[in-house]
Amino acid sequence: MWIGLSVLRVSGAITLSKDGYHVFPGDNIQDALQQAAESKTNKIVKVHAGEYRPNSKRQALIWFNKMHDGIRLEAEGSVILTAANAQLAVASEPGFPAVVNHVVYFGDGISSNTVLKGVRITGANNFVTKERTRQMEPDQTLPKNFFFFADGGGIKIFGRSSPIIQNVEVVDNFSSPCGAGISVQHEGFNQTPVLIENCVVRSNRAQATGAAIDLLAGSSARLINCLFVGNVSNTGEDVVAKNSGERPFVNNGVLTVFWNSRAEVRNCTFIGNRNGVDDMGGQSSYVNCVFVDNKLDAGLKGFARYELAVNAGGKVSGCFINGTVHDVAHVVSAQENVLEGLSGRTFPPPKFNQSFVPEAPEYKHAGYRPISPD
Repeated sequence: MWIGLSVLRVSGAITLSKDGYHVFPGDNIQDALQQAAESKTNKIVKVHAGEYRPNSKRQALIWFNKMHDGIRLEAEGSVILTAANAQLAVASEPGFPAVVNHVVYFGDGISSNTVLKGVRITGANNFVTKERTRQMEPDQTLPKNFFFFADGGGIKIFGRSSPIIQNVEVVDNFSSPCGAGISVQHEGFNQTPVLIENCVVRSNRAQATGAAIDLLAGSSARLINCLFVGNVSNTGEDVVAKNSGERPFVNNGVLTVFWNSRAEVRNCTFIGNRNGVDDMGGQSSYVNCVFVDNKLDAGLKGFARYELAVNAGGKVSGCFINGTVHDVAHVVSAQENVLEGLSGRTFPPPKFNQSFVPEAPEYKHAGYRPISPD
């Protein structure tokens, strides 16, 4: 241990200064989270530019449970958190080169005082283990079903958990059955939603539902100013339905909202996915969003694409929807939205730029806008 220029070297790896615990490539992020959890005065962890990989096979690269509530993890520069470590993985085994179930896990007891900001999350590939569950999630009273272990390749959120996720990229993850990018499993404890803000969710793939984000039954989330592009649900057979004998999921949205779940989706853009949103909850709202060309030719064949499915109801206003809408409850009004073929005029081309920001003046209040880091 040494002191110099107000920086304290802890355990030969993590540095502590007035603005938080500093993590550099080669350090263990979880060590910094543990130290911040034990601190009564400093709950900030700053992760510096580089790529961070698991150093063992386990359930998550990093995890937050109730002891970590109130920690703020922020990227300093370009930070990649990955599930992959080819040196630990076996090429012939399923999941290669991933060696963790989830890149980031938020467990029971996490409030909105806990923040994840500025990182890129990638590399999940349906690696599944049940080892060391108690270490990651000490609350043993909550039952851990198959979805707890298998869903949420990028980020898994479980139980009474409502973190804030800001300026995060969730890119190129795969999981089976659901929620390759982000899986929310509140188990009915959904009074306080997860906040997912200013995020990009891109090129994630799920065997069944919710390739980008999956809200399992009894969950809630607020999705504010996010971009969804190139995600593919229903890449293959619904293995859960096959084993249970239930009707399989074959044509779901890249955002899938299950029964008794709700999403507030505001100023988001869905473009170039295999379907847009599939909402079975009936309690959600979609405001000032853009749905365009969600007809990616991928996944199971023989099913017609759609932009938005809200057959159970909800609220939809200020949205631009260029494609098929499933709406048996008639909650999508042509007066409150701009709909292809139903708005009394030609659908205005968005004129997306390279960041998928619509530059056509009609869209000035709708869709995603990238937010520069602080």
